[in-house]
Amino acid sequence: MTESKSFLQELDEAVLRGSAESRARALSYATDMLMIGRYTEDEIWVFGEVIGRLADVIEVAARAQLARRLADAANAPMNVVEKLAFDDSIDVAGPVLEHCERLDAKTLIRNIRTKSQRHLLAISNRKSIPSVVTDELVTRGDQIVVTSVAANEGASLSDYGFLHMIERSKGDSILVVELGRRKDIPRQMFQQLIAKASADVRRKLEQERPDLLGEIQSSVTEVAGTLQSKFGPATERYFAAKKLVFSRHRLGELNEKNILDYARAHNVEEATVGLSLLCSLSVGAVERALTDPEMTLILAKACNFEWETAMSLLFLSAKDHRIKSHDLDRLHDEFVRLNPSTSQEVLNYYQARRLEGAAKLDQHRLPQLHAV
Repeated sequence: MTESKSFLQELDEAVLRGSAESRARALSYATDMLMIGRYTEDEIWVFGEVIGRLADVIEVAARAQLARRLADAANAPMNVVEKLAFDDSIDVAGPVLEHCERLDAKTLIRNIRTKSQRHLLAISNRKSIPSVVTDELVTRGDQIVVTSVAANEGASLSDYGFLHMIERSKGDSILVVELGRRKDIPRQMFQQLIAKASADVRRKLEQERPDLLGEIQSSVTEVAGTLQSKFGPATERYFAAKKLVFSRHRLGELNEKNILDYARAHNVEEATVGLSLLCSLSVGAVERALTDPEMTLILAKACNFEWETAMSLLFLSAKDHRIKSHDLDRLHDEFVRLNPSTSQEVLNYYQARRLEGAAKLDQHRLPQLHAV
């Protein structure tokens, strides 16, 4: 290491005395030697010092050429690639930020927090991006950066990342489509996404993602539902429940406490009719929603229900009214993360679908749904 320090001192003197051309030649030679040889980490560090000091005194074009050469190098000196990654010129920083695998998540996050949108765009194009980095990109990046992240299949997205991008997708059909194309988008996030989408975008997503959209479109409007087998629409039990709940609703006395009490008592009919009135959805739609834990959480959040009520509704439709503790913890976390405004938008979407066509189906099934 003493010899290395002596060599670096000599290099400093050469850098000060040398011409621009001689410095460029020295940089090219040092880089060539690094690329073709096998060196220890200490030796790579010395190369890094040499290359780094030369890079400090050469023009942007030469630094950009250096960045392109080191971007894919497995033995690129960390002290050099980090310096290049933080260069103000995107011609220099871009290749390293996009391709260099030696940059860790902490370095990328620091770059995102301190550099330009063009730097963020380069990071968004990396072959693989961990979720801790994409969280920063979708928070600090402009719309171009966010769309680039959504289109990158190698970018891992957390629930926070998905929710943040869904919030930013309002009025941006390109971002909606890119998010809808992602195979890793959670189903409940997809529901929130299509609630924001225009009719044209929904049709486009329906063509590209029939595996999800076809299921979503029918999830709360389809007549069939497993809860229907628990009570038929023509039974005395159903009509008695309907009459009781409708009377409370007409008097303005139907509220969350009633739904909680119905669910705790396993009164499926009362809970279902009550939710249909509070959510302005058909009974068939609510029946179907209650068979889906995620849709149950969305309805509860849209109604501003507390977790206790949402949990009781989950137990109501669970097999044998039981849920494993780890599943319940996961559902609780999902409920906390759900955004009330986006949940309301999902509800609005299904209300609109009911007006378009689902009402005719329910009229056929339940001709006296809202009659006393």
